Amino acid sequence: MLFLNPELTLPTLGRSVEALRQKVRAFVADELSAGRLKPICNSWTEGCSAEFSQRLGERGWIGYHWPRSYGGQGGTAFDTLTINEELLAAGAPVGAHWIAARQSAPLLMRFGSEAQRREFLPAIAAGTQYFAIGMSEPDVGSDLASVRTRAERRAGGWVLNGRKVWTSGAHFCHYIIVLCRTAPADPKARHSGLSQMIVDLRSSGVTIRPIHMLDGNHHFNEVIFDDVIVPDERVVGAAGEGWKQVTSELAYERSGPERFLSTMPLIDLFLRRLAAGPAASGDSAAGRLLARLMTLRNMSLCVWGALGAGQSPVIEAAMVKDLGTNFERESLEIVREALVADERLADDTEIGALLAATLPLAPTYTLRGGTNEVLRNMIAKNLQGK
Repeated sequence: MLFLNPELTLPTLGRSVEALRQKVRAFVADELSAGRLKPICNSWTEGCSAEFSQRLGERGWIGYHWPRSYGGQGGTAFDTLTINEELLAAGAPVGAHWIAARQSAPLLMRFGSEAQRREFLPAIAAGTQYFAIGMSEPDVGSDLASVRTRAERRAGGWVLNGRKVWTSGAHFCHYIIVLCRTAPADPKARHSGLSQMIVDLRSSGVTIRPIHMLDGNHHFNEVIFDDVIVPDERVVGAAGEGWKQVTSELAYERSGPERFLSTMPLIDLFLRRLAAGPAASGDSAAGRLLARLMTLRNMSLCVWGALGAGQSPVIEAAMVKDLGTNFERESLEIVREALVADERLADDTEIGALLAATLPLAPTYTLRGGTNEVLRNMIAKNLQGK
């Protein structure tokens, strides 16, 4: 048992899942040979290609487990997980559609109106429509109950004012789902009075400011809403249900394979180099990486099984995120140390270049998706209640 919850058991993947895996691997091989894919780490944030997303959409590989009426293929959650694992391991540029498919679509599937599902889900599945997340704010961080972005009622809709930060991809996305306060804050019920709204990023009053990373790259943004008009039909569910929606949504954000496979292209290259030579000191480093990687994958499978069954394994997802993102950071150090200690890797410029490109992003791993310190508080409180 990987979690304290006995209902979360390790599922068995069938032959159909493995057949799908081979199809994705063949597709990746074709993309590599054609020069349309260059493996990078953090490909779900750093790798953004509308053309690649559309090629996936044409194959039905975005939202594979969604109903066909919404653009999916009617598969299982493990089919989608398998596709995502292979694409992340290959370092494929999936950043354009990633958040929309991982998080926004499941949110609308569960809480949105039928009109919202019909409008947005097929375009997300086609790889032509992208969403950003509007949760975190300046001076708020992971304490989402303290958000200050506010929407006030008006005839036929709402007027939205406030700021959001760490909105990955907002500069190329079409929409953002904004967590905002639609009723006065109640100190005795901090989570009440919150709502989520689908905001068109092309609306009047929306300003997007880039936040550049240490290496100069740009995928984060600050988004400012200044008297932005949001129609009633763009409220997700009913006004005031935002907190219930967010807690469900975060399980998708925190438990996926991107929480431990962001550095997989580097790890894969490292392991293949070691396997090609005689036994040496680096083999122990390889064993440490593989053991942790397989444990994390099994934990992620358990959570995805629960999500597919309609459960909300929020604490277990937080555990995957905490352990997985620490693994990602530490994997870089393990590879870096092995480059010095193992003579088989001496002067390996390909590993060195990939490591150098990945290191500047390492501090973000334990921050994105909720800081690990806050998640550990959540986990600890849950354990106290057991």
